[in-house]
Amino acid sequence: MAVTILSVAAFFLSVAGLAQQVPPPSGARVLLLPRRIVSGERATLAVLDTNGRLTPGVKVSFSNGDLLTTDTTGRSLFVAPLTPGMIFASIEGRPVRVPIAVLSAAEGASSSIKVSSAPHFATLGDRFELAGKGFCGDADANRVAIGAKPALVLASSPSALIVLPSGDLGPGPAVVEISCAKRSAPAFTITLVSLQLEANSSPLAPAERRVLTVHVHGTTSKVALEARDLAPDVAELTGGNPVRLSTSGGIENFVKFEISGRKRGSFLVSIRLLSPAGPPRP
Repeated sequence: MAVTILSVAAFFLSVAGLAQQVPPPSGARVLLLPRRIVSGERATLAVLDTNGRLTPGVKVSFSNGDLLTTDTTGRSLFVAPLTPGMIFASIEGRPVRVPIAVLSAAEGASSSIKVSSAPHFATLGDRFELAGKGFCGDADANRVAIGAKPALVLASSPSALIVLPSGDLGPGPAVVEISCAKRSAPAFTITLVSLQLEANSSPLAPAERRVLTVHVHGTTSKVALEARDLAPDVAELTGGNPVRLSTSGGIENFVKFEISGRKRGSFLVSIRLLSPAGPPRP
């Protein structure tokens, strides 16, 4: 039986749900860190397993020699290095290194919360990053609401937040509200979209061509999607790997990706939204 995965909906999680089923550290795969942290200020990182669950007990090493372990919430609060510049972090035993820019205290200073960059579109059930100044480095000290529903702050620094919207939201425009330490940012709007895959899931034969149609709900604007072939020995995406295409726009708002079989077996394709970030929209 062929398997097609639309990977954008894998991140419905909560700190409360973590207590019900604690994932083992060995399953840790995704390290979430703000792209920018501020010298000498607090910041929070998070680690997810292959199913998108926050994972406690995971060791994270930094290129400056620091070593941290995620707590019972799957996150870790730390103080940024005093020396500005680039550092790298990785899950211990994993090859992927995450780059982080350490800003000087002067670059990161702000007496108010200012959001300088936000995605225009975000996928329901997936995280996104906000950039600015004046956020709290302790993730739980930030209060973020999207569409009047509390969002989970996965990782944070005074200059960035990585946020997961509530799973109770539907597609369409949603107002984002942020506060921290008795400060608040002007509200702004992002558009939440859902992606619906239409595809034949029967076994794929060698040389067989098949179309994967992705419908976008929540906007009539054209959006960019990326398809990535996760089983290239079984199937080949037409146009390369990954393939990036724009949707049609309009009420139907869809895009078609094509694959061809290399051998009989299960194919695996992930599809994600590519959204430009820019100044927040009112």
